[in-house]
Amino acid sequence: MDDRDRPEDERSWAGEGDDLERASENVLGGWPSDSVEDRDGSAPEPGSGAGPVETRVAEDAPAAAEDVDGEPDAAQAVAAEEAVVETERDDVPASAESSAEHAPGELSIPPGYPVLEGEPRGGRRAVGIVVSRFNGHVTRRLLESALDELSAAGVERGSITVMPVPGAFELPIAAMALAKTRRFACVVALGCVIRGDTPHFDYVASEAASGLQLAAIETGVPVAFGVLTLDRPDQAAPRVDKGAEAVRTALEMADLFANLRAAAAR
Repeated sequence: MDDRDRPEDERSWAGEGDDLERASENVLGGWPSDSVEDRDGSAPEPGSGAGPVETRVAEDAPAAAEDVDGEPDAAQAVAAEEAVVETERDDVPASAESSAEHAPGELSIPPGYPVLEGEPRGGRRAVGIVVSRFNGHVTRRLLESALDELSAAGVERGSITVMPVPGAFELPIAAMALAKTRRFACVVALGCVIRGDTPHFDYVASEAASGLQLAAIETGVPVAFGVLTLDRPDQAAPRVDKGAEAVRTALEMADLFANLRAAAAR
């Protein structure tokens, strides 16, 4: 039957079939052959299209190689960044690494405001020290550091009272007892709690901190926190100067409160 004698729908279907057949021929004509001869390197059959495809791959290969040689891959880039980080880390002073707990810089108060502050001066002030016997190797060094600082501040030995207690958990009640006598300008609490395999560390450290703060708030006497809370015993040695730091804090707060009382009496 001639195409002119077919219905219109059949003619469109026939046209679409011809188009699909021609498209399939074009696709198959450009597809590389999988024959044994082509894999062995023999010449492809005419019209198979294998030659142009292989030529394009061969032409693109040098460009890919140039990209690999010209720019570092992801692994090389990561290695370069790590090297830069290590170099920057080596440039950091050891003192900056060891003082990671503190931000650098000092407090600056704008001029024109009345300022009431204290200084860590000893003089004729009486100081009470409560110290834990538990982890005594560490607390002994904390106590030595505190006593040396009190001596440097001008506090006489007769003005210092040392009260040992069983552990850090007993520090708050001992500090409150000393503060309530009103005989001491300030109290210094020294102890050491080391983390173990149970939650015991969390309870003792938390209660020691909150209890010492409560003792200061209820009595109005400065109580300095000189308790080390460590994850490992070897962390104690670089931190034994916390005893001296606690003394300076206590003396400064005592001097501040004395200045406050003097200012309020004027």
